[in-house]
Amino acid sequence: MRQTQPALAADSALVRDILAFAAPGSATLHERAEGIDYFVNAFWTAGQRQAHAIHEISYRACFKPQLPEFFISRLTAPGDLVFDPFMGRGTTPLQAALMGRRAGGNDISGLGVMMCRPRLRPVGPDAVEAALRRVEWSRGAVRRPELLAFYHPATLARLEALRDWIDARAPPGDDRPDPVADWIRMVALNRLAGHSPGFFSGRSMPPNQAVSVASQLRINARLGLAPPERDIAALILRKSRALLRDGTMPGGAVLGGARPCLFTGPAWDIPLEAGAVALAVTSPPFLDVVDYAADNWLRCWFAGLDAGAAALGQHRGAAGWMAMIRRALAELARLVRPGGHVAFEVGEVRGGRILLERQVWQAAAGLPFERLGVLVNRQLFTKTSNCWGVSNFTRGTNSNRVVLLRRSGGGGQSIT
Repeated sequence: MRQTQPALAADSALVRDILAFAAPGSATLHERAEGIDYFVNAFWTAGQRQAHAIHEISYRACFKPQLPEFFISRLTAPGDLVFDPFMGRGTTPLQAALMGRRAGGNDISGLGVMMCRPRLRPVGPDAVEAALRRVEWSRGAVRRPELLAFYHPATLARLEALRDWIDARAPPGDDRPDPVADWIRMVALNRLAGHSPGFFSGRSMPPNQAVSVASQLRINARLGLAPPERDIAALILRKSRALLRDGTMPGGAVLGGARPCLFTGPAWDIPLEAGAVALAVTSPPFLDVVDYAADNWLRCWFAGLDAGAAALGQHRGAAGWMAMIRRALAELARLVRPGGHVAFEVGEVRGGRILLERQVWQAAAGLPFERLGVLVNRQLFTKTSNCWGVSNFTRGTNSNRVVLLRRSGGGGQSIT
């Protein structure tokens, strides 16, 4: 991109706010490439764990809470519905609720609701501790011996006992489960496999993905270690206290008697009425980068879900990926009210040879959106993929690249 200051192709209060934004020692750079206005700066912190503690569960390829916070604060008012059709762990709806907005989200995998819903209505540590005392831990039995690659036999038996206890109170598909069982399942899903004694497994890969049984056996052999016995109840209680160390939702996540709008299904078939959404902040599965089904097979086992049942939108070709994005954007055009906004975050893939924001830009053409530009949050930061030898700013996604769309048919003024 050339170092120029072209005239804006589309003007809006949001664009003017972005241009006026000044990070410490840095003004926003405005450039144009391929007919697209780019706005480049360090718009939010690169630091880890800088948001509310309740966000701190791991999920691969998730963005920081500061990304939705940036747009929620500028484009919505208390009580507005903020929605994410590809919500993953639920960062957008959770941040919306923390800021007094109505929370909405959808994911093709049932894990999305299981990870998001409990944190929108958190229970206290005392309730968690009391419930864990009622679990009949001694009644568990090892049902899948291959999982002993990850767990000590006593730990695996207790995990099975916990699965039985949760399933009796919060079975998959129940949209009104017991809130304490729902919370305990969410925490357990986040503790299944990891690299420290804070997880149920022996030493494994980072907690945002599960390796295969064969890969875990190789890790065990290389380290010369067998999975140690873990105190499941103690680890769940410790993580619960950590998630709640900053408190819970201000005034609760339910606003005006309305429950959070959380769904499981494709991003182009959302059971919401037209014009219900003030702002959508989302990030779709990237082009052939992340295998969500393989990464989450262990979580799906614990949750009683079929990891391969959902078509998770993994595309090896840009044309197929762009067609998926077009369907999702068409549904957002129905859901977002006139004057409302979409912040659609993607990244550069294949060493920067494919810039996905340009695919999204093309996919939005002809839909009832004004294409405002692309915000690029460019910073030095530590990538999870460092664990696999992927250096910062060499491979993978090295910046947040957010396509900004405004729904046609309204004034679209930012709320300040």
